[in-house]
Amino acid sequence: MNDVVGVSVAPGEGHLRGSAGYRRIMAAMVCAGMVTFVLLYDTQALLPAFHDAFDVTPAGATLSMSLTTAGLALGLLVAGPASEVLGRTRLIVGAVWLASLVALLCPFAWSWHALLALRFVQGVVLAGLPAVATAYLREELHGSAQARAAGVYIGGTALGGMMGRLLTAPITDLLDWRWGLGAAALLSLGCALAVTMMLPPSRNFRGRRRQDLALGAMSRAALGDPALRRLYLLGGCAVGALVVVFNALGFRLVGAPHHISLGAISLLYLVYPLGTISASVSGAWADRLGRRAVLPIGCVLAVFGVALTISSSLVAIVIGLACLTMGFFVAHGIASGWVVVRAHAAGASASQAAAFYLCAYYIGSSVFGSLGSSAWSSYGWAGPAALALGLLVVVGILSLNLRHIPAIVPARAETRPAAA
Repeated sequence: MNDVVGVSVAPGEGHLRGSAGYRRIMAAMVCAGMVTFVLLYDTQALLPAFHDAFDVTPAGATLSMSLTTAGLALGLLVAGPASEVLGRTRLIVGAVWLASLVALLCPFAWSWHALLALRFVQGVVLAGLPAVATAYLREELHGSAQARAAGVYIGGTALGGMMGRLLTAPITDLLDWRWGLGAAALLSLGCALAVTMMLPPSRNFRGRRRQDLALGAMSRAALGDPALRRLYLLGGCAVGALVVVFNALGFRLVGAPHHISLGAISLLYLVYPLGTISASVSGAWADRLGRRAVLPIGCVLAVFGVALTISSSLVAIVIGLACLTMGFFVAHGIASGWVVVRAHAAGASASQAAAFYLCAYYIGSSVFGSLGSSAWSSYGWAGPAALALGLLVVVGILSLNLRHIPAIVPARAETRPAAA
């Protein structure tokens, strides 16, 4: 049975969908996901403003995002193993508060290099949440709810990404970028307070002593499985395609023939709720049909979306962004949840596997995001579009290849959402 509602579950079996514990966990994790993506991408809509304010190139302006995602990637390598000692909830709550406090300092940056340094630190301290979020959900929720819950959490990150951009760009248009980043910091503080109040303590986490971590063995196990390696690469290429398009979008639309203001461009991020919906729906489909069947659908939808953005029509661009966003969140929602389930079934550390996935994810965001801005400067929109399509072709090949890797069936089949 996939959906068992209103039934009490003993510790060790996980919260069932519909229970009070499930609702508190999901509300807290959505808020935590919002903090992460509000602060991670709040400068994306401001890249043209940084270009003007600091007299930097488009590729230079993109460093305000690339250094944050690079810091996050580095932080993940430490945060995942650290959670095995410190615990999941402690790391999640600490990360959202530290990141929000660093965000409060960003509006007071006295130079471009100071802002970049703060953004890098912000990425490092943000790592505590994404490093353990899916591992926490796997431990605390019943198996029948895990794929759906992973989709809801990823949907929360999509909502955060949209709100950060919608908030900062109009305020920057009216005042300047400092006020825009200040508003994002205040929003993140409110979300951090909500996470602290709602997130239940772990019931099923079993901590390890520092001397028992055996990081080398944990890393080898998380890297040894062929499906896990493909999922890591898939995540990095998928987010790379998304960031390439959205980073170059502002530069394209502020110029001819569109001449759109930053505030108006930020309205295009209203497509992000479609990512929230698609992540949640695809998670439910994965519970029923299996992850292998649903993952390629997201890739096809994303390719179609990028192809539409090649048109100069604003309507076609908007529809293309919507399709790309939905396709990306289908792929990312399924892949990120699949990593921890597969790692657990393969006998690897779920948190370490999640850290490797997200490290690849944010390296992809950092590297390809910068390459996309350089491609825009050199080739116009043809450059970012070709790069995004190439990355999505790799995602499609990997998703099809995953169908041929044998599944690992956990011993307790009645609690699994799908074969790993």
